Amino acid sequence: MDDSATRLVLGLGNPGPKYADTRHNLGFRVVDALAGRLGLAVDRLECNALVGGGRMGGPEAGGALLAKPLTYMNRSGHAARCLLERRGLAPAAVLVVYDEASLPLGRLRLRPAGGPGGHRGMESVIAALRSEEVARLRLGIAPEDGAPGGEELIDFVLEPFARDEREAAAAMVERAADACRAWLEEGAEAAMNRFNQDRFDQG
Repeated sequence: MDDSATRLVLGLGNPGPKYADTRHNLGFRVVDALAGRLGLAVDRLECNALVGGGRMGGPEAGGALLAKPLTYMNRSGHAARCLLERRGLAPAAVLVVYDEASLPLGRLRLRPAGGPGGHRGMESVIAALRSEEVARLRLGIAPEDGAPGGEELIDFVLEPFARDEREAAAAMVERAADACRAWLEEGAEAAMNRFNQDRFDQG
């Protein structure tokens, strides 16, 4: 795989079965769904992350590298920096995927750059890469009455989705995987135009 043309999709979460179904692990779930679409296995240990890669199609695409850091959410930047340094990638070649408590459940927001917005995982990535020129795909997890604040937010993101939220969450993961593939194959602008909707298309 030509690393000079590689793009990295970095899904954020926490390792281990204890966290597998929590709201904070949406990034891992999206990477797994994307790997299934691309026929990749994200099972090789590199830079304290599970990694898989292969070639992509499309005019904007080169190689695709998918990764799930095993460093726990708040230290995700360590794995990100190691992967970029080892592969010779620029921060602009990365798409970070993670949960967002300030967005309603079922909403996607893809942006090419910006600050961490209070998300500790994204904060770690930006600090480690010393750049805000990192694309990010945020997945809304807030219920209709909004997510709790303060210390309660920590418990909230580390809990599984409520029974009546699971179908919407699963649909969001699938659409987010589609958005990641569009970013890989078509570029950020095309992916943003297609997926930055208020709600998922249920039709």
